[in-house]
Amino acid sequence: MKKVRITVLKKTFDAELAREYGVEGLGPCPMLRQGQTFEADYAMPAGFCAEAWKAVYQYVFALAHGSGKELFYYGDWIRTPGVAICSCNDGLRPVIFKLEATDQISTPDYVPVVES
Repeated sequence: MKKVRITVLKKTFDAELAREYGVEGLGPCPMLRQGQTFEADYAMPAGFCAEAWKAVYQYVFALAHGSGKELFYYGDWIRTPGVAICSCNDGLRPVIFKLEATDQISTPDYVPVVES
C-alpha cells in the first residue's frame, strides 16, 4: 500500500443557496484551508474533516492500492494517471481536493487481529 497526498485546492461557497437554506453567518468551510496537505492510506489523516473523508475515501483507497499508474474511469475524467479531483459533499460550501498517488510505502500502525 502506498501513501496518497491530499491537497486542498479550493474552498467554495454558494451564497445564493446559503441565503435560502443556510444558518445566519454561514461562510466557507472553517475546518480546512486552501493549500493544506495531508497524507493518507487506509485511515483518515489527523486534522482532516470526517465528512470530507467519507466523500473521498474510495478514491484514496484505489490510489493507495495500485491505481496510481492508471487513469480513472477509462480515461474520460482526469487526464493524469494517479490523480483524482474530488470534493466533499457539503452542498453549500464544498471543498475541492486533489488526490495524488505517491511512491511512498505506507506502514500500518496497528497489528491485525487474526482469529483462529
